[in-house]
Amino acid sequence: MSEIPSYNTWRWAGFPRVVALLLLSVWVMPVLAATEHSDACARVGNWILPGSGRVVAASAVLTAMTEARVVLLGESHTSAEHHRWQLHTLAALHTLRPGMVIAFEMFPRRVQPVLDQWVAGTLEPEAFLESVEWSQVWGYDAEFYLPLFHFARQHQVPMVAMNVERGLISDVSTKGWADVPESEREGVSTPAEAERGYRAGLAQLYRRKQIFGQDLAAHGAADTEPETPDAALEAVANDVGFQRFVQAQITWDRAMAEAMAAALGDDDGLLVVGVVGRGHVEYGYGIPHQLRDLGVNRIVTALPIEAGESCRSLDSGIGRYAYTVADWRPRPQPRPLLGVMVQDGEGGAQVQSVNDGSVAAEAGLQVGDVVIEAAGFPTPGSTELIEIIRRQAPGTWLPLTVRRDGKTEQQVARFPTRFDAP
Repeated sequence: MSEIPSYNTWRWAGFPRVVALLLLSVWVMPVLAATEHSDACARVGNWILPGSGRVVAASAVLTAMTEARVVLLGESHTSAEHHRWQLHTLAALHTLRPGMVIAFEMFPRRVQPVLDQWVAGTLEPEAFLESVEWSQVWGYDAEFYLPLFHFARQHQVPMVAMNVERGLISDVSTKGWADVPESEREGVSTPAEAERGYRAGLAQLYRRKQIFGQDLAAHGAADTEPETPDAALEAVANDVGFQRFVQAQITWDRAMAEAMAAALGDDDGLLVVGVVGRGHVEYGYGIPHQLRDLGVNRIVTALPIEAGESCRSLDSGIGRYAYTVADWRPRPQPRPLLGVMVQDGEGGAQVQSVNDGSVAAEAGLQVGDVVIEAAGFPTPGSTELIEIIRRQAPGTWLPLTVRRDGKTEQQVARFPTRFDAP
């Protein structure tokens, strides 16, 4: 396991003062209806009504959250700004609604005993991250998340592991929900069907991967404008691979919704706050849709949004509230691309498509191949293969071990001597 910085490196020594100032600002702001603010999106620190460009008093937002049963705080997993916003929102909300639990996407259900030990104070950070298999199961920067975990422990707020094993999502993606035996579904019930808007958005992602042959690590690297969601949905409406792709997504949403509903139980005085990726929150399509199907209806969704143009163009309905943060997104950097679409397969990363003229095509990779090793390291799933590809330098010759038609083959992916900027 890679070395994990100690908690002292987080530089949260000023946290109490920050929280005090935050809470003070909550109470000195009048509880007013949303007001027009021509510069709302230009400033960091505003609560916004999506689609209206109007500022909402922080006290009004927090009041709405305290009246909910579930609050979902979306995030981009690689943004420190998003996690700071989550922490400060949790701190303010906890003063008004101390009877809460925090549910995390980052943990599969099997590690719940470890979360209980952490909140009880019996584990050090390094031991905690090792016990939950952070680098294998989640892999994103622990530095972004540890302040949230410390907040839960310091205030004795229970933490809930609401995810399932990666293997279940992979099985649904490759076989379809109906062909996964009930005994292997980790107790997850049949998900509510995806709404058309959700399917259209997922179709757009699926089509971009088909058309541009992007690795799963690539986001928005196409040189042309993407298809509209409706056009993308029409193009793949009868594609079996797409149907399973959607089933895998709603299985994921359903599993997390069920964990939150179970945490609520019959306790009307309890609030569950979900720390999840924004894709499970936006437009109410993911977890909120599954929660409503389970009978949980008092839900508030909130998303961080970068101040500026992206805020001004924020669609109404994407979430109940948005909060402006500093733009954290780095400038696109040249990166290695294998030129395949992959998913978790049986014992490795299974190739779903190969982009013409790509590094993968030149290496001889074919649809259906399962990459089981790269650079001598096992690749039990798509995540491991992607991480290895990300580390490659220009001009690298990357040896691959591939299983095809029951036989093992050795291939070499030869990366160009320069990577074009995305």
